[in-house]
Amino acid sequence: MIHRFVLHNDAICESSDRVLSPGQVGLLSGWGVFSTLRVAEGVLFAFERHWARMARDAASFHVPIPGEPEKVRRKLLDLVEANGAYNATLRLVIVRNTGGIWAGPASGPASDVIALTADSKDWGQGVKLGYVPQARHAGCGLAGTKILSWAMNLTWLESAQARGFDEALLLNERGEVAECTSANIFIANGPRVWTPPLSSGCLPGVTRELLLSEMHAPGVEVTEKALTPAELESADEVFITSTTRDLLPVIQIEGKRVGTSGQTRAALQKAFAEYTRRYIAEHKSVPA
Repeated sequence: MIHRFVLHNDAICESSDRVLSPGQVGLLSGWGVFSTLRVAEGVLFAFERHWARMARDAASFHVPIPGEPEKVRRKLLDLVEANGAYNATLRLVIVRNTGGIWAGPASGPASDVIALTADSKDWGQGVKLGYVPQARHAGCGLAGTKILSWAMNLTWLESAQARGFDEALLLNERGEVAECTSANIFIANGPRVWTPPLSSGCLPGVTRELLLSEMHAPGVEVTEKALTPAELESADEVFITSTTRDLLPVIQIEGKRVGTSGQTRAALQKAFAEYTRRYIAEHKSVPA
């Protein structure tokens, strides 16, 4: 359940206020971009990385976005303050307002900035995954973008949960592992860790990016390579990553138990927790 207040452009509004319009073409068509951020001790964790990805995706989908990310950051902190959401999850959305015959009168900005907060979810100690074939088209030029047209992901997730799984594991047109509906996936064999490359059709998750570029656990090497379902099922460890999950173990895939030694994931989780702690300490002093 979202919290009481939402951000709509420059205004903090009641979530029940009628501030959106049927003529906003982005709402009718899913024409927009979004990201989910962690709020930790009042800090927007990795905001600059989330914004950079949103800017890339917005350019690909012709969605105008504000040119001052710092102004957006300050407004998001106003929302955090209004909701008292100092340790929470925040959804930032940019909706395109113009284009096509179903757009409303051009009486406002080219896009709307919308943000909401909610309590963080408890994901438990591990997840069970079920495969979805042909769910990612890696050859598409827009593969890996995070846009508002998210209904397929939600449908695959509901279908997986109806089968007794926690998440859906999406395969591309080559039968390779791409990602989950809202998480990236990793395997470990001993101290060597792999995640599918972006050419698999997966989204460049912020936690994934940090593990590849910033995490330095002693003796652990994290790289990209194409992965098959068989490689997941025979790995020493399998785990998924996202902004709200950190590094969460996979315990089953299609009812088959997978490796859960946990040593390498635990080492990376420790490094990630330390990086998060430093980031929060450094950014707490940044004025709102």
